[in-house]
Amino acid sequence: MSWGIELWDQFDNLEKHTQWGIDILEKYIKFVKERTEIELSYAKQLRNLAKKYQPKKNSKEEEEYRYTACKAFLSTLNEMNDYAGQHEVISENMTSHITVELARYVQELKQERKSYFHDGRKAQQHIEICWKQLESSKRRFERDCKEADRAQQYFEKMDADINVTKADVEKARQQAQVRHQMAEDSRADYSSILQKFNHEQHEYYHTHIPNIFQKIQEMEERRILRIGESMKTYAEVDRQVIPIIGKCLDEIVKAAESIDQKNDSQLVIEAYKSGFEPPGDIEFEDYTQPIKRTVSDNSLSNSRGEGKPELKFGGKSKGKLWPFIKKNKPPPPPPASALPTAVPNGPQSPKQQKEPLSHRFNEFMTSKPKIHCFRSLKRGGAAPEDFSNLPPEQRRKKLQQKVDELNKEIQKEMDQRDAITKMKDVYLKNPQMGDPASLDHKLTEVSQNIEKLRLEAQKFEAWLAEVEGRLPARGDQARRQSGMYEAQNPTTVNNCAQDRESPDGSYTEEQSQESEVKVLATDFDDEFDDEEPLPAIGTCKALYTFEGQNEGTISVVEGETLYVIEEDKGDGWTRIRRNEEEGYVPTSYVEVYLDKNAKGAKTYI
Repeated sequence: MSWGIELWDQFDNLEKHTQWGIDILEKYIKFVKERTEIELSYAKQLRNLAKKYQPKKNSKEEEEYRYTACKAFLSTLNEMNDYAGQHEVISENMTSHITVELARYVQELKQERKSYFHDGRKAQQHIEICWKQLESSKRRFERDCKEADRAQQYFEKMDADINVTKADVEKARQQAQVRHQMAEDSRADYSSILQKFNHEQHEYYHTHIPNIFQKIQEMEERRILRIGESMKTYAEVDRQVIPIIGKCLDEIVKAAESIDQKNDSQLVIEAYKSGFEPPGDIEFEDYTQPIKRTVSDNSLSNSRGEGKPELKFGGKSKGKLWPFIKKNKPPPPPPASALPTAVPNGPQSPKQQKEPLSHRFNEFMTSKPKIHCFRSLKRGGAAPEDFSNLPPEQRRKKLQQKVDELNKEIQKEMDQRDAITKMKDVYLKNPQMGDPASLDHKLTEVSQNIEKLRLEAQKFEAWLAEVEGRLPARGDQARRQSGMYEAQNPTTVNNCAQDRESPDGSYTEEQSQESEVKVLATDFDDEFDDEEPLPAIGTCKALYTFEGQNEGTISVVEGETLYVIEEDKGDGWTRIRRNEEEGYVPTSYVEVYLDKNAKGAKTYI
């Protein structure tokens, strides 16, 4: 089966067919190229999807991923990244092994096809020229033969005419001979050209064209074979990533199987456990025998009405509140006071009426967490450094976390110190490598950082030991408990007035007037930090005028010089003193000059 033999007269059709084959190959290249673009787009969308649902750093979402279900979801997101990477591999391999290779092959194929059909057209042109020469010699031979026949007839006519002279007859005879000779020459030339044309035609149809068509056939068969190999490569590229994709899916299944509902439940307990005991039973109130309740004029709170019965608590329930008692119509909250005694969780004014328990419960359910001391109110509501605003269990966890973080920072600084020490030793042994004295400043700075971190860690470890019961609890720490936990300890005096309330809002006082006044004075002193004045650690100059309208702030005038008694703790406020008046001003409003020798002042290098 050969195109040169079977299709010797189909030059134009073969030219069209081979062009169609190249078009098919280019169409397949375009198909693969679009597939690679789809794979890249799919991989990008998968990565964006995984990134979208990744937990944000230093956010609440990151804390949620300690649960096994969330960890499994995070593993799924990571595996989706690997899954997307395999689709990128598919795109890269198809581009390099198929698209690029076939594009190069198409260019070579076009050049090869062009050369073959150029040779075929050249052979066609040559045979056409030979045919034209044959036709020309044939027409000349035919013309010369006709001329010779006419000359012979004219000679015979002249020879038969008796009136024609002998010279005219001789002339006609010579003319006929010339024409006969020309016809003979044309005949010989025609015969020669005919033989040559037949030879060329035989070569054309039996040698040149078959060879050219055979080459075109081989070229076309190579093209067909190449596109088949490309299709196999197309499948193999997909097949190569199937094991890795299978591993990704297996890891997702493994992550799903690692979900432990019991462990997640335990983590919920660890996250929200307060460490307090639940309230005890509420004793029965007997309203059949009304008792007229009397309260001393110096009591912390006034009577809410006469003739209300007095509630007595006993056993475990003494001094504890039951927050789940509802009343039909709770009385309106008392008006907020502008005095410091109106600070949340602070001591109540002696003349302020008691709130019903149901109203306290409603306020607790709808209000935001309160500020637990006057200092935190003045500092802008920041949480206490010792986490005393948290329940015991949560406070212990926070303190433990802080201690661990400080220990890591200490270890990091110690590693840095060791590295600097080793570098200094190298410099001492090889002075040409560097000056050992240049590292003294850095070594001193690192040592100071280590000492500072150790002191900080010791402070938090002391608080942690206090919470865990290794050290006796401090009184002010107990008083900083949140209002929602104050009623849990009957012997602890909290910031709010500690009275036992009954479900209808009435209460009984089991402490004497003297003890209540004493407790009030103690709480008042602790909350407002009425200690001896803090020493000045430097001076400051007011850059701008500031009007301290909020509680705890102080007004300053531009250009005024004041004493600094407490640096900015990172919240943007600096504590200053003018004569006997103290308060906070924005750090950006003053220029601070610290006394390096003063206690508590930072050293800036």
